[in-house]
Amino acid sequence: MPTSNDFDWNDIPLILALARSGSMSATGRQLGVDASTISRRIAAAEKALKLRLFIRDNTGYQLTDAGQVFVEHGEAVYGNVQSMLQASSQEADATAGPVNLTSIDFLFDYWLLEHVPALHAQHPHLQLTLQAENQNLSFTRREADFALRLGKPGEDAALVMRKLGELGFAVYGHPKFADTPRACWGTQPWIAYDDALAGTAEMQWLAGMSPQPRKVLKVNSLSTMVRACRAGVGMALLPCSMGQQEGLQRIGAKVEVLRDIWLLSHRDAGSIARFKTVSAWLSGVYAASGHLLCGADSHP
Repeated sequence: MPTSNDFDWNDIPLILALARSGSMSATGRQLGVDASTISRRIAAAEKALKLRLFIRDNTGYQLTDAGQVFVEHGEAVYGNVQSMLQASSQEADATAGPVNLTSIDFLFDYWLLEHVPALHAQHPHLQLTLQAENQNLSFTRREADFALRLGKPGEDAALVMRKLGELGFAVYGHPKFADTPRACWGTQPWIAYDDALAGTAEMQWLAGMSPQPRKVLKVNSLSTMVRACRAGVGMALLPCSMGQQEGLQRIGAKVEVLRDIWLLSHRDAGSIARFKTVSAWLSGVYAASGHLLCGADSHP
C-alpha cells in the first residue's frame, strides 16, 4: 500500500486538470507547465500510488476505474483545502476579495447589473465576477461561489440552497399585436425555443395553448427571441422585467408563468465575510425589485 511519503499531494490539481481536459497539452496550457513535466509527474504519481490512473486512446487520456475513484475523492479533498485556505486568510477589509456568481445572463443584464454600483460603493475592494451560465461550474473546485437557478435543483451536500423569490413571464409582442384578444392568441404567429428547450415551463405553457399556434421561428437564445419579437416576427412569452425594459408591448394583463429563483451557495459561504455580504446583497436587491421581476408593475 502507498504511504503519505510516497505520493506528492501537489500532484492532485494536475491529475484533476488532466482528468477534466483529457489532453496533456491543454493541461499544460492551463497550469503553465510543459507537457513533458506533466507526463513525468503523472508517471511518478501512478508509481507512488501503485495504480494506473489514466489510459491513452485516440481521443486523449481517459480515467481508469481506479482513476475515477481517485478523482472523485480528490475533488472533495482539493475543494476542502481551498475552503480552508480562504477561511483562514486574514484580510484588512473583511469584504475584500473575489466572489464568483453564475446565472442565466438575462438576470445579470436586466436585473442585477444596475445594482452593482451601489454594492461597490459600499465595498470597494470586493471583486465580483458574473459568469453567464453556458456551462456547469463546480462549487467543489470553487469555480462558482453562488449560482442563481430557475427551479429547485437536486440536493447536494456541498451546497446550501434557498428560494430567493419568483420570476414572472407574460406575453409580449410588436405593437401590431397589441389588440389581439386572448381567445385569438392561438391563431397568431409565435416565437418559441428550439426542441432542446421544449421542457421549460415557458414552452410547456405554449404547448398547452388551444388551438396550437404557428411557431414561425425557433431560437435557442432569449436575447434573439426578444429581438425577433421587437421586429414583429411574432408574439412571445418573456420575462416581465426583460419585456418591459425592451419597450415591447405587453399583451394581456395576466402573468402567465411564475418560475422560482433559487440561490445556491457553497456550504462554507456562511462563515466568510465577503460571501455573507454578497448573499445579503442578493436578498436585499430581490426584496427591493421582486415586484418588477414578478411583473406586478407591468400593464398592457
